[in-house]
Amino acid sequence: MPLPWLRSRSLRARLTLIATATAALVMIPLSIAADLGLRHAVEDHIRGDSLQVARRVADLARGGHVPQIIPIAPDGIDMIMVVGPDGRIMATSSTAKDLPHLSPLRPASDTGVTHTTSCSVPHQHCVYVTAVRVSQAADSPIVYAGRSQPEILDSRLPELGLLLLVLLLGGGAAGIAWSVAGRVLRPVEALSSELEEITPRKPSSRVPEPAGNNEIARLAKTANDALARLEKSIQQQRQFAADASHELRTPIAGIRAQLEGARLHPEDTAEALEAALRDTGRLEAIVADLLLLARIGTSPETAREDVDLSGCVAGEVKRRSGRLPIRLELTPGVIVNGMRTQLCRVVTNLLDNAERHAATTVSVNVCRDDGNALLTVVNDGEQIPEGDRERIFERFYRRDAARSRSHGGPGLGLAIAREVVEAHDGTIRVEDADSSGVGFVIRLPLSSQPPSSHGAEEPLQDR
Repeated sequence: MPLPWLRSRSLRARLTLIATATAALVMIPLSIAADLGLRHAVEDHIRGDSLQVARRVADLARGGHVPQIIPIAPDGIDMIMVVGPDGRIMATSSTAKDLPHLSPLRPASDTGVTHTTSCSVPHQHCVYVTAVRVSQAADSPIVYAGRSQPEILDSRLPELGLLLLVLLLGGGAAGIAWSVAGRVLRPVEALSSELEEITPRKPSSRVPEPAGNNEIARLAKTANDALARLEKSIQQQRQFAADASHELRTPIAGIRAQLEGARLHPEDTAEALEAALRDTGRLEAIVADLLLLARIGTSPETAREDVDLSGCVAGEVKRRSGRLPIRLELTPGVIVNGMRTQLCRVVTNLLDNAERHAATTVSVNVCRDDGNALLTVVNDGEQIPEGDRERIFERFYRRDAARSRSHGGPGLGLAIAREVVEAHDGTIRVEDADSSGVGFVIRLPLSSQPPSSHGAEEPLQDR
């Protein structure tokens, strides 16, 4: 569990503290091991040198050529002593001349060598001593050779040096971690600064995306995707407010005018009420469409279900009592995943639009095409010019305003269809029919569920 004081620090400070603590956890055991290894190496070196000196003196003793004052070699082994079996000192080096026995230990006859540390020598530090038997006889003299503990082992200088080294390396690790963390987090700080400047008045701003595909680049891309969704939401809210203020004003003004006319001319009350009811119905339709547009794309994924597109079309056609025949070619089991009510509303809007503009007939086709569900609604009416094929999907756009107001809705049907299709990851476009007329073509991703798991209705061929 992170400590509260660590959580309160910046990410840069936390990374630096973690790097420093990690360096300390690595270097402290290494320093202790280095200190112990240094001491062990020095001791082994002294014992190796003292063993060579003791054996050389033992060779001299076996030949009876040991002088009373044993010369000291320049290897630092300056305490040499030959002790007889009765404990009498037979010869010494000048350094050990006035000293008592260097050690009471006597090597066993089977080993012949003993290493020990004696701290009882007067006026000396502890002495590393090696004892060697001159011969294997029970009364063999013993040669002792050794030296005082070196100053480096008798002081705390190695520990202090290693501690200073740990502090220097720890400080260096902290500095490097601070610098590296600052460099790594610099793009994040830039992202933060850019995000702080984004306001509802400037929703189109974006953060810079670094090159590559590292974590920072993915963070910037995710932030820009979120900003794009936020901008779209703000634009939808603004569009909703603009649409409402623009389109609701006319029916509300009509209702008010009819009611005021009825108050001034009571004899025309019935006619005024009929006109007010018509405007009220139109007002309700506009409000319902605007609310639907505001809700599109906001439903959770769990609200989606598998929808049989052919069944949806067949059900809508059965409920209609239009003035024109509708020819159907429906492939059973064309399944898409989405909001059933919204997808069926798309079918309704396209059929309403087709019947409104058709001359004699309307054709509907549902099939599969390259991993997609393909829905085509064709009417044999007047073709749409190239310049208007995108504009007809705009809200409240009417190519013939007078005809549209007298024959149908406020101009939101195709806008709703496009919003729903795009919210379901599909596309909608206008195409010329093979011979004459206009076709609306919708492509939606097929559901991953197998078609056999859905009970599709029997295909309806015509009406």
